[in-house]
Amino acid sequence: MERAEKDQVEQVINHNMKERFAAGTVQRAVLLEHGDDLAIEPGQLMVRVFIQAPDDPADYEQALAAWQDANQAGMDEMRRLLSLRLPSARLLEFTFDDPGEATPRITVPDDGSLAAEQMSGREIVTTAMSLLRANYVFPEAAEQAATGVEARLAAGEYDNLDEITLTELVTRHLQEITGDKHLGLRLGGGPPPERGPGPGGDGPGGPGPGSADPRPGLDEAEPKNHEARRLAMRQMGRLDNFGIRRVERLDGNVGYLDVRRVAVPANAGPAIGAAMELVAGTYALILDLRHNGGGSPEGVLFWCSYLLEEKPTHLNDIYHADTGETRQFWALPYVPGTRYVDRPVYVLTSSHTFSGGEEFCYNLQALGRAELIGETTGGGAHPTRGFPISQAVMIGIPFARSINPVTGTNWQGTGVVPDVAVPEAEAYDVAYGKALRHVLALDDVPPPIEHQARDALAELQPA
Repeated sequence: MERAEKDQVEQVINHNMKERFAAGTVQRAVLLEHGDDLAIEPGQLMVRVFIQAPDDPADYEQALAAWQDANQAGMDEMRRLLSLRLPSARLLEFTFDDPGEATPRITVPDDGSLAAEQMSGREIVTTAMSLLRANYVFPEAAEQAATGVEARLAAGEYDNLDEITLTELVTRHLQEITGDKHLGLRLGGGPPPERGPGPGGDGPGGPGPGSADPRPGLDEAEPKNHEARRLAMRQMGRLDNFGIRRVERLDGNVGYLDVRRVAVPANAGPAIGAAMELVAGTYALILDLRHNGGGSPEGVLFWCSYLLEEKPTHLNDIYHADTGETRQFWALPYVPGTRYVDRPVYVLTSSHTFSGGEEFCYNLQALGRAELIGETTGGGAHPTRGFPISQAVMIGIPFARSINPVTGTNWQGTGVVPDVAVPEAEAYDVAYGKALRHVLALDDVPPPIEHQARDALAELQPA
């Protein structure tokens, strides 16, 4: 599993743990794969749950036994949920966060009793290709990709594979044919379609420009009511602060924002507004999108609106192949808080910047509002939706395409090319140096800030 997918699955598991155990009963859960622990075989996963440890390690055995007596129902429920929704997690383990070899643990393996409720690999692939043909934004490419995968299926290439190997292999084959990095099978599904191919639910954070719902449907009790579902997504979004990893005022009065995903403003608006308010008084802004994997087009619009003047600005169009409609995205005439205008913005990029993160870069670059520094981005411009196949597997399918009103095209396959090309690891120093030189060129900079800027620039230059 790729790190990003593993992190997303782990986040959902932790959310489900909190739903099924009383507050303070469990500390956190981690997702482990082959190579992390000798007990994990190739193609398998382990979910290790850490519980509150007693002060004295001598009491571990007794404390663990007492904990099991009090929480057996929750353990059984979690084992059943994993068996259905993440069958590769063959082992569920409860222990203390102590690396000692003698630390006791309770291991609950999948007993195979729910295997009959899981789809076979052949059924998963067949259903996936049906969904692909019905929903992919490029019908001819969909037919070509589906035909190629079905030929491999008929040849037995996907027989007897665990779902980790199966999803990775089919995804690789689909992307080799289409060149579309958004297209692929993912772990985590949900109730499969009852009436044939149809739209899947938008995930927390929305479908995004090229961003399939990354969160597997592990929660069988997902709220049906729209408002309840929205509130649940907002609560989950708080676990990573809606993708806002870091907000800082650097020496020399330079703002710094590290944004890892682009959340929907209906949920993340207050957090985004607060982050922008904290950098509102700075002389220049560094926006770090090197680890941004995507998100919501509405979120991109919301962030960009803070960086643009209060006038109509056309940011992006999204063409929907299923309806033939084109939706326009314009900067907001009002944002809650202070706009960041008339000051330079430096955007850090990497090959990991993807999807909605790329639209964020592309919009600002096309408008001449920011200078991009770093590496060419991943190259995924197609809004994507997750379609459940089984309780354990889904397929992310691009159902639309982005069209920038300035360039008339998008960044699909090519990525967003930075204005200053440097290795990812050097992008921060290059941007900070540019920002500091801008500060030192300003008139009426208070002496303390000027001294900070000179000292900070002197430290950067030897490197």
